[in-house]
Amino acid sequence: MKIRILDDSVRLRLDRDEVDAVGRGDAVESTTRFPHGSAFRYRLETGAARTSAAFDDGCITLRVSSDDARTWAETETAVAITGEESLGNGTLRLLIEKDFECLDPRDGENQSNRFRNPSAA
Repeated sequence: MKIRILDDSVRLRLDRDEVDAVGRGDAVESTTRFPHGSAFRYRLETGAARTSAAFDDGCITLRVSSDDARTWAETETAVAITGEESLGNGTLRLLIEKDFECLDPRDGENQSNRFRNPSAA
């Protein structure tokens, strides 16, 4: 799973195995470790009434409904699940996407578990 954070937006990109797991109702989590034992975690869970986000104890957690997750996983053409959280003085935008193969592959990057890019010839 990959994460991209830009201002008030969080975007997760999941490979095929991760999308299948979420479709079954399982949580997926990734960790980036730092020197001296620190870690940054990000997680996607199902079971929420709506798409939502939280940040607690160094972990960003996005939650989606089980029905949305199942439909997204089972529908090849369904690319993303979106949501928003009110910040009082703005909006946190949430985007959970299937991770597509790069059109221009990078050396050392395994793309075998990604979704076929719809823009590929």
